[in-house]
Amino acid sequence: MPSRPLPRLLLTAALCLGAGTARADEPRPAPPPPPACVAPGLWADGEGKPLTAATPLRRIAEFPVILLGEQHDKPDHHRWQLHTLAGLHAHNPDLAIGLEMLPRRAQPALDRWVAGELDEAAFLAASDWRAVWGFDPEFYLPILRFARMNRLPLVALNVERSLIARTARDGWAAIPPTEREGVGQPAAPSDAYRDRLTEALAAHPNKEGASKGEPDAASDAPAPPNPTAQRFIEAQTVWDRAMAERIADARRTSGRAVVAILGEGHITHRNGVPHQLADLGLPDSVVLLPWDAERDCDALDGRIADVVFGLGPASDPAEPSRPRLGLQLEPSAEGVRIEQVLDGGVAAASGLQAGDRLIAAAGRPIRQPADLTALVQRQTPGTWLPLTIQRGNETKELVAKFPAE
Repeated sequence: MPSRPLPRLLLTAALCLGAGTARADEPRPAPPPPPACVAPGLWADGEGKPLTAATPLRRIAEFPVILLGEQHDKPDHHRWQLHTLAGLHAHNPDLAIGLEMLPRRAQPALDRWVAGELDEAAFLAASDWRAVWGFDPEFYLPILRFARMNRLPLVALNVERSLIARTARDGWAAIPPTEREGVGQPAAPSDAYRDRLTEALAAHPNKEGASKGEPDAASDAPAPPNPTAQRFIEAQTVWDRAMAERIADARRTSGRAVVAILGEGHITHRNGVPHQLADLGLPDSVVLLPWDAERDCDALDGRIADVVFGLGPASDPAEPSRPRLGLQLEPSAEGVRIEQVLDGGVAAASGLQAGDRLIAAAGRPIRQPADLTALVQRQTPGTWLPLTIQRGNETKELVAKFPAE
């Protein structure tokens, strides 16, 4: 069984670039864009150094757990995941596929899908996809079809978002064991992970208590613990633990290599899920990430992932676009809350913020994420969608303006 990180097991090679010359009387062409950190179509290690092997998938396929990260709203990330899955399957057909997208209660729907008992519409309804996952199922259906075609088990990795939200609000200790969906006690997160999650929380000062506990500039005394930050870190750690437990269970009960599809925030720098897997007795996991052409090269610090794959320019411009707000929703006891607003999207331009609670869209009440998804998908380019939100104790009216084609 492998016991060392993958980059050590593969040699790397340097790339040599040549420069041409131009006649003095010819107009100088515009300088080319800077090269991507990782050349499109090539694998590299965590520092961006190209791997000499034509593909490292043969070696990766030997690991008991393979974690494929993604940014949920990027179609190219899902295409990369499908091709990587196909390559791994060619080397090791004994795979199981874990999905962050669905909670544990959706496992029967996944089993029936793989068995061929449900068509796509029936599967989406049985799994409650649109209510539990706010992203377009078309991003994931090719992976689900691949699993069905090859009769690969699919594993629901997640828990109900309400459990995570409750942990963030009340703390894990306040939740009775009978209401924890079978999730055990998480391993304590690393200091580096705590720091990253604290920075993420501080980036959303509208969240209750996010700025509390900061030291007084006029005092040298250390800041008191921030209860909100502590519960936020605890909630993320419980979330990681829940998915790690399902991965570990699938590995131990089936003996298959488990390929998990999940957001990159759960796996980078071997924090989150890899950390919890090690505590569960599975230290030999490997982290793979797609690397966008425009992504910051400085992030390739040798620790962010074991292996990365270079992507070219994002998406085919001829591909028909679907209306998107550019946000991630979180069901909660108070209704539908905005968990994340993506930079540069319609939601950000309209003034929506993480922590806002959605009350209505186009005059229709929003009781679950699927209500908003259905309305957005019916929007035509160039139209406006009125939104009613609650921010703290204040109700606001905003307008989401969808760009014309």
